[in-house]
Amino acid sequence: MICRGCGVNVGLNERFCHSCGTRLIFSDPNSGNDQFNVNSPDGTQRISDNILLYPDGKYRWIYEMSLFKNPTVIVMIWKIFFFVILGVFLFMLVLDLINEDLDGERLIGTLSFFGIFLIGMTVIVGISYLIYAAVMGGKYIVMFEMDEKGVNHMQLPKQAKKAEALAMMTALIGLMSNNHAAVAAGVNASGTSMYTAFSSVRSVRAFPRRNLIKVNERLYHNQVYAAAEDYDFVLNFICIHTPETAVKKCR
Repeated sequence: MICRGCGVNVGLNERFCHSCGTRLIFSDPNSGNDQFNVNSPDGTQRISDNILLYPDGKYRWIYEMSLFKNPTVIVMIWKIFFFVILGVFLFMLVLDLINEDLDGERLIGTLSFFGIFLIGMTVIVGISYLIYAAVMGGKYIVMFEMDEKGVNHMQLPKQAKKAEALAMMTALIGLMSNNHAAVAAGVNASGTSMYTAFSSVRSVRAFPRRNLIKVNERLYHNQVYAAAEDYDFVLNFICIHTPETAVKKCR
C-alpha cells in the first residue's frame, strides 16, 4: 500500500504512515466508501482505532497534536525559563542579605526588575514558540511504543529532521555568541526519541484534558500522549507496570 501523503510503502495493517503520519484509507468496492484498513495478516491485533498490538509484544500508536491548540509544549518551555529566572532572583537576594545591602527600597527594585524581566521573557518565549510551530507545520506528530518494560516517545522522520535542524541552529547561534548554555540546550534538543523504563518511574501524572500522561523518572520527564478514547487504556497500562510509589500518584 502506498501513502498518499509522502509516497512510501506502508503495511496493509497500518492506520497511519510511519514516515509522515498521514492517516491511511482504502476503498471498499462493496460499499463504495473509504474505510480504514483493519487487516492483520502478520498476527497484529487492533486494540482500538488508534492502537495496535504487534507480534513483538509492543503496543504502537501515533498521536498528532496541534501546537496552536494544545498548550503543553509552550507551558513546559515557559516553566523552564521561569525557574531559571527565579533561581537567579533568589541568588541575588541571598547576596544582598550576605552583604547586608537588602532594605525595603532595594527589595522593591529587585522585585520590579524580576517582574519586567519575566514579562519580557514571556513575550520572547511566545514569539519563539509561534516560529517553532510554524516551522513544524502547526503539528507535533509522534509515535509511541509501549510494552511491559517501558514506553518510547519518538518523533516521526520528517518532523525529526526539522527538529534536528532547529537544534543545530540553536547550537550554532550559541557558539557564535559564546553562550555555552544555548549550545548545551541545542545539543540536548537534537535527540528525537526518549525511552522510559517503567522500573525507574518515580511518579505518573495524568492530564486528561490535554491527552497527556507525564511519566517521571528522577532526572527525565517523558510525555506520553493518547487520544481521548485510548487515554484510560494507556494510563492504566502504565500504572499497572510502574512501582507502587508511582502508582499512588497515578491519578
